[in-house]
Amino acid sequence: MKSAARWIIERQENDGCWGGIQPPAVYSLIALHLLGYDLDHPVMRAGLESLDRFTVWREDGSRMIEACQSPVWDTCLATIALADAGVRPDDPALVKAADWMMREQIVRPGDWAVRRPGLEPGGWAFEFHNDNYPDIDDTAEVVLALRRVAHPDRGRIEATVERAVRWNLGMQSKNGAWAAFDADNTSPFPNRLPFCDFGEVIDPPSADVTAHVVEMLAVEGKAYDSRTRRGIEWLLAQQEPSGAWFGRWGVNYVYGTGSVVPALTAAGLPAAHPAIRRAVGWLESVQNDDGGWGEDLRSYREARWAGHGASTASQTAWALLALLAAGEQERRSVERGVAWLAETQREDGSWDEPYFTGTGFPWDFSINYNLYRQVFPLTALGRYVHGEPTFPGLRQGT
Repeated sequence: MKSAARWIIERQENDGCWGGIQPPAVYSLIALHLLGYDLDHPVMRAGLESLDRFTVWREDGSRMIEACQSPVWDTCLATIALADAGVRPDDPALVKAADWMMREQIVRPGDWAVRRPGLEPGGWAFEFHNDNYPDIDDTAEVVLALRRVAHPDRGRIEATVERAVRWNLGMQSKNGAWAAFDADNTSPFPNRLPFCDFGEVIDPPSADVTAHVVEMLAVEGKAYDSRTRRGIEWLLAQQEPSGAWFGRWGVNYVYGTGSVVPALTAAGLPAAHPAIRRAVGWLESVQNDDGGWGEDLRSYREARWAGHGASTASQTAWALLALLAAGEQERRSVERGVAWLAETQREDGSWDEPYFTGTGFPWDFSINYNLYRQVFPLTALGRYVHGEPTFPGLRQGT
């Protein structure tokens, strides 16, 4: 019991939270209080204060506690979206975002080092404070974002990116794929513990994370590196009979397919490849009559909901990103999807999205990312207008 308490206290972040998210903070406070830590103890006081920073107060005086805050993820996706929309790569806003992202890189080991003890740290977490658990997905997307920026300090960009790429490559699981936080964390045993009946507590590789890493490695000139090819082989083997890919961290098959197709084409697979054609066929088969795409959360439980649901801005954008990467700019399905986004855009330039399209634990814990409805449509529309992304931050010769 004392060892467990010490383990919890050692992992409290500088802001008083645990893991940068609300659930482990709540559970850690409960556990320590049961072990006799009173509410005035510095650890408890800092933990309770951290929950206040997750509190959203409503106009009627009620409040809710956010599950998480996602500044790194939001910033890298917003940077990519603005670059795709045509913002100059040396625009001060993009340079400022790149500076902030570089400052957030984690350069000390976390719990991932149990399985990778000799690996140099270099990833990013999802949140403001979560040095123990940087994640592979954010790291890949931050690299892609940094490469979209023409930063005046090219040496600093290079050093940051090279360190991140080494860390991502080092976190590859033995099956050739990548998970979110760890490598080869696939034992089903923890899921059998009574406490763990609320959702996933292990971290198996997923198609969406693997796709983002493959895309990043391709941009970094490593499309034909043996480790990248193993990731591609894993992705091809994971394609569903329908032509879709499962989306672990976004709802669901539309997210998975929208992640994998751009990665495969970036890594050199031709648009005529059978896997790409099957994915295009599936996306077109599930396009809604209004021209958009949507997928209900029930697709995690019921196969009949795969690719089916009310059209949303983020899911329409994911489908368009896949179709555009597959070279389908002139397809009627793309024109209809773009028209749906244009018609549903609000006067202030934003989109409304009442549905949850983000995933924490499939089915058990869903997330509404407020920026998804903005950044992904902007990215898709930008690529429709301007073509495939360019990377001014790449070093010469890559």
